[in-house]
Amino acid sequence: MWSALAVPLVGSDNRIGPVTFLRQTLAVAEAELRKLRHDPMELVTRAVQPMLWLLIFGHVFTRVRDIPTGGLRYLDFLAPGILAQSVLFIAIFYGISVIWERDLGILHKVLVSPASRVALVLGKALSAGGRGLSQAALVYGLALLMGIDMRLGPGAVAGVGVFVVLGAAVFASMSLAVACLVKTRERFMGMGQVMTMPLFFASNAIYPVSLMPGWLKAIAAMNPLTYEVDALRALMIQGGQSLYGLGVDLAVSLGVLAVLVLLVARLYPRIVI
Repeated sequence: MWSALAVPLVGSDNRIGPVTFLRQTLAVAEAELRKLRHDPMELVTRAVQPMLWLLIFGHVFTRVRDIPTGGLRYLDFLAPGILAQSVLFIAIFYGISVIWERDLGILHKVLVSPASRVALVLGKALSAGGRGLSQAALVYGLALLMGIDMRLGPGAVAGVGVFVVLGAAVFASMSLAVACLVKTRERFMGMGQVMTMPLFFASNAIYPVSLMPGWLKAIAAMNPLTYEVDALRALMIQGGQSLYGLGVDLAVSLGVLAVLVLLVARLYPRIVI
């Protein structure tokens, strides 16, 4: 009965069941998260950017009355977008760790382990979600101090956590795909910069889709960040509404993640060549 869900192992024709696959994925994610113990300052430095956006950009643009925010104050409208932006900025440079692992010889050992390549990639992608959750805690605390009208029910907070982890996993997978293709740290950093701004500004993070010209609306509709922000806005903010529906937001996030993980699993061995 498990054959339909079985996943091929690296360098083997054997197949594993979903329980083993889940165990491998969680083991990879846990190993990646342990790295934070050696560099806790990463979380502190990552806190600066959302603080600047909310405290400076948010307070300036809240004076602009012509932005249609659906009855929300602009600061309330902005907070979910800044959380999504923080998750994006953490995850989009995640692939550089794979390049470091290759240069140190670690990646060669990982690839000959009995773990599925899909589990390796998915575990790394989900570990980015742990960093994303730390950003969510920061944004929640800052938003409450600023008087933003937050939903604090357990269901809403849990839903935010789900979409933060999914969003981080999507963009970390995208980052891993780029790392497999460019292979050098210098080129990767350049590609990361190229991807970050278009993803951010071609979304509904800091202004609604209704303000965009038609061509930009089409791009925003293909941007996974748009659906993450849409879900976060509905779950985080009192009076916030989802433009597409939470079901669509979840389906798009899961679908994009599945495609990217499978793609990176095929590309992964190329990074050592």
